[in-house]
Amino acid sequence: MLQRGLKLESVHAWRDHSNYVNMLGKIHEIGLDSRTISPILQSERSRARSPKMKIKRVTIKDVAAKAGVAYQTVSKVIHGQAHVLPETEARVQEAVRELGYKPNHNARNLRAQRSRMIGYSWSSSETEQPNHILHMFLTSMVSEAELAGYHLLPFPYREGEDRVTGYRELIDSGRVDAFVITSVNYDDPRANFLVEQNFPFVAFGRSGTHDTFPYVDVDGAAGLRMATEHLIAGGHRRIAALAWRETSRTGNDRLSGYVEALRAAGLEANSDLIARGDWKFESGYEATAHWLTWSLEQRPTAIVAVSDIMAIGAVHAAQARGLTVGRDIAVVGFDDIPMAEYIQPPLTSMRQPIREAGRKCVEMLVALLEGRAPSERHILLKPELIVRQSSLN
Repeated sequence: MLQRGLKLESVHAWRDHSNYVNMLGKIHEIGLDSRTISPILQSERSRARSPKMKIKRVTIKDVAAKAGVAYQTVSKVIHGQAHVLPETEARVQEAVRELGYKPNHNARNLRAQRSRMIGYSWSSSETEQPNHILHMFLTSMVSEAELAGYHLLPFPYREGEDRVTGYRELIDSGRVDAFVITSVNYDDPRANFLVEQNFPFVAFGRSGTHDTFPYVDVDGAAGLRMATEHLIAGGHRRIAALAWRETSRTGNDRLSGYVEALRAAGLEANSDLIARGDWKFESGYEATAHWLTWSLEQRPTAIVAVSDIMAIGAVHAAQARGLTVGRDIAVVGFDDIPMAEYIQPPLTSMRQPIREAGRKCVEMLVALLEGRAPSERHILLKPELIVRQSSLN
């Protein structure tokens, strides 16, 4: 009868005195005497007056107690700084999972005066075309940083003498712990500035042949060497190259692989068969259209490019002349962007290990920030030749 008579809103109303009085009236209406209901009311009033129970935060000492180790050991295991027995590490990780322990990064950051932010800036594309290489690199870095308890802080990219301004401002304000820099070129002012400031950073790319700072890079020379060797193996002897301007260190590195492969095969690196320009479609198209005005005995039978976009320009120029790409002229690109396999014919290209590069940049940077020596300070990753119809007879 009590459960049927008392409505839910009346039960909640027991929490203050005025509602308590109203409740007594409702009780008398349904015919219950005070001796029957008084113990229940008293219990509810006491419960309402009592403070709410606080959920206890799981601490590192709770994890240590469950794992049967010192709390210092737990801290080192969580932050990857400990050399402990595998079974000890397994016990700690199991305790972390069972207790749902989450490190208090705010407290740790205040003690260590750390932001746990990694600054990153990149040059924007001059066109509306999406940059798939940048997308893969960014997503890889974001994922790896999050696993280590860090986050990326994007900031505006500046050209010319102002290139170091953003880096200086972030260092002075204490908003970042380190940087990843990309599009590294000869005598790069950002790298020079960060070295002078003794501020942690890792470069995706190299500035010269004797870099002392930590870097991860894709071996562009090895990539174009493989691409050129693939064409030589297909019987081609007059192989042209679409290259970037002389000021591009990355472009020159890739082009050197082309020259090495020709010389190794006893072939001449003819300067007339090397066309330099920017990375755009038009550069590849115009250079190829020019070569195809030559006689059959002089013009190239194959073209290797330092980027897929330039290679696609070459494909279109050949098709505009009525040539069948693959049979009449072979074309190989570099990057293996998503559209490479969907053009006609599908484009042979050098696939860069971009996701691995992003992961290794952050992995190396976190090791430096946590006071651990990276296993390697200079990493060169090999690209992979993806053979498709554009280079097959």
